Amino acid sequence: MHRQLRAVHFVALAALLAGCQEARFPVAPGPAGPHFDGVGGGLSGRIAFESFRDGNGEIYVMNPDGSGQTNLSNNAASEDDPVWSPDGTRIAFVSLRDGNFEIYVMNADGSAPTNLTNNAAFDFAPAWSPDGTRIAFESFRDGNDEIYVMNADGSGQTNLSNNAAVDDDPVWSPDGTRITFLSTRDGATEIYVVNADGTGVATRLTNDVMSEGKPAWSPDGRQIVRFRSTSDEATDIYVMNPDGSGQTNLTNNAYQNFLTPPVWSPDGTRITFVSGNRELFVMNADGTGAIQLTTNGRVGAEETHIAWSPDGKRIAFESFRDRDENIFVVKADAEAETTQLTTNAFDDIEPAWTLRR
Repeated sequence: MHRQLRAVHFVALAALLAGCQEARFPVAPGPAGPHFDGVGGGLSGRIAFESFRDGNGEIYVMNPDGSGQTNLSNNAASEDDPVWSPDGTRIAFVSLRDGNFEIYVMNADGSAPTNLTNNAAFDFAPAWSPDGTRIAFESFRDGNDEIYVMNADGSGQTNLSNNAAVDDDPVWSPDGTRITFLSTRDGATEIYVVNADGTGVATRLTNDVMSEGKPAWSPDGRQIVRFRSTSDEATDIYVMNPDGSGQTNLTNNAYQNFLTPPVWSPDGTRITFVSGNRELFVMNADGTGAIQLTTNGRVGAEETHIAWSPDGKRIAFESFRDRDENIFVVKADAEAETTQLTTNAFDDIEPAWTLRR
């Protein structure tokens, strides 16, 4: 369900911004064809993703060069939204195998799939705490979207947001003490923060007539990045302090049409985002030095769902450039060499990168 909601949102934004020009950033030189300079040089870890090659959504894993593609979930029902535990030993995901959306966890080899939520209502969008002991998620069990948190074994399920409005997209702070989320409780979609232990009340961090996009904490916890709609035809990338102060526009570009949340590099020095003809860009954390990493060559061929390699040298992403979704990897520097990892006639989506075990 969560993916379907995102798809509707993306289509609406695409129609709204279809007339926008390409972003005025330098294009990184170098080849953009299917090329790797050998295993290594950023090819660490493994990539989990969702694939529809078996007739329904399944959770797959592959090596970062595209080899070893393996179905981990192997179920006739749809599986969605794979998220690695911080130690790389488990994968949380959403499954329809019990007749409604539930949050499951399985070992990294696909063994021991376990239903954590066991609720008649929809539960989705799992997010591991930094120490791997808890999982935040969205639930519709109260008649509307709410932010919940539970222990990693499914116990202690607690409603953190407790509001009649839509509350969604939970994101943990790096120290695991707070969770940001989006809420419509004050009209426009705004960013809120709440204590992860359930104490206190949610605090609004943004106050803007235009909608806010999903926030992301910097690795050191000192800043939060997100996209903000700045007019009916433009969005920009903003950063702010964790208390909502110091809101700064990093991009100031009238032609950007971000259809995916910006993502910090693992060391916090760079930010990736989507702009122009829905291409992938990277810039320094202060907004300087932006370069275009992809040139997909087709209007509407959106690059989305960004995932950095653990060493920060490459970026996995999902692209519609072949008129179906596939997963690619690009070098996160001026060479910007791009490699297609999946070549499936059915969609391969939602790459998630973790360290090799």
